[in-house]
Amino acid sequence: MESKAKLLGHPIHQMLIVFPLGLLATAVIFDIIALASDNAVLFLTSYWMIAAGVIGGLLAALFGVVDWFAIPNKTRAKDVGFWHGAGNVVVVALFAISWFSRRPTPDHPPATALLLSLIAIAIGLVTAWLGGELVARLAVGVDDGAHLNSPSSLSGRPARQEDTDREIRRVA
Repeated sequence: MESKAKLLGHPIHQMLIVFPLGLLATAVIFDIIALASDNAVLFLTSYWMIAAGVIGGLLAALFGVVDWFAIPNKTRAKDVGFWHGAGNVVVVALFAISWFSRRPTPDHPPATALLLSLIAIAIGLVTAWLGGELVARLAVGVDDGAHLNSPSSLSGRPARQEDTDREIRRVA
């Protein structure tokens, strides 16, 4: 199934997710470097990267929801999409809490703010993999001939259109 929200022929969600993913991951890297070097400027940079990443994540989520509603029910893609989206809501929420807890002293964040960011990025790795599964394995947002019930890429089984067609007929 092709994306329902496109710009110049390309899925908007897939275009936007690179920004929060990059900003939030880099914020964690800057936090780690700041801890190792005692460089308060890097903590301050992380603070603003998190703010931009949270805003970008919310914007990307809007278009992700549009695409998720277009996925046929009772397909593996619908389930994977749900966990991808729900997990990313948790990621954005954890980063938002981290950001708010840094507000009093953004150049010297409390340990809980740093821990929340680390937990969020760990969850983000899982949700990014799920997003990759949606696009690369299930062809969601890419192709009208998507393989919406293909087995997990971890299964070692091939993604085949005829399996998808058979499953959709069985459920319908």
